[in-house]
Amino acid sequence: MIRRKPIIAGNWKMNNTMEEAEKLVAHLLGLIEKRDREVVICPSFVCLSRTAELLKDHDVALGAQNMHYEDNGAFTGEVSPLFLKEVGVTYVILGHSERRHIFGEKDDLINKKVKATLKHDMNPIVCVGETLEERESNVTFEIIKNQVYGSLAGLEKEKMGKLVIAYEPVWAIGTGKTATKEDANEVIGYIRKLLAEKFGKEAGDKTRILYGGSVKPANIKELMDMEEIDGALVGGASLKAVEFSEIANYDITE
Repeated sequence: MIRRKPIIAGNWKMNNTMEEAEKLVAHLLGLIEKRDREVVICPSFVCLSRTAELLKDHDVALGAQNMHYEDNGAFTGEVSPLFLKEVGVTYVILGHSERRHIFGEKDDLINKKVKATLKHDMNPIVCVGETLEERESNVTFEIIKNQVYGSLAGLEKEKMGKLVIAYEPVWAIGTGKTATKEDANEVIGYIRKLLAEKFGKEAGDKTRILYGGSVKPANIKELMDMEEIDGALVGGASLKAVEFSEIANYDITE
């Protein structure tokens, strides 16, 4: 069995003022135990700089929730990869279902962002996942294949080591519903197969693939015990220091 270093990433979404962010991070850092895994915090853009200061000298990485693909230009309201790099961001969430379904982002746009993230030596966390209607129509694998191939089109094999994928079934995000560990493992295994077909077996074996969708302290252990699942992209629970720390500190089955 190939051991890939797990990642537990917290996506705060559009939550926490600067004051709230400071309190949450300070509380969280007192609870996180250093283990053989990566922990990533992804606050809003306005809280990135202050969060970076708080994380200094701590073994917790800083992530952003989105990014534009151009370095600069007439793109009102967008955030450049140069800005993120300067404040210490090392991970960028791209293609989250809320970006896809609320803001209309398509695979070709996400693909440009993935390439820009890699160009600037940051790690993209590329989100893929099906809606409830698509799952009930038995087209989950078709949707996942289109999203994976579209989002990663034209990537160089040499860049694959920095890529992270998050499988987030849309119907499980913020609903309290969670895909069964077997369902999540099956889809993530399929994603790994797609990567192997497109980029080679090594890429398929080594790429870390996370599960996201109502991850909680009560279900993290059973998810992480599955062979294909390499971590979690956590939404609501990442806004509570105790809950997120319990997820980040889960016991790994040897």
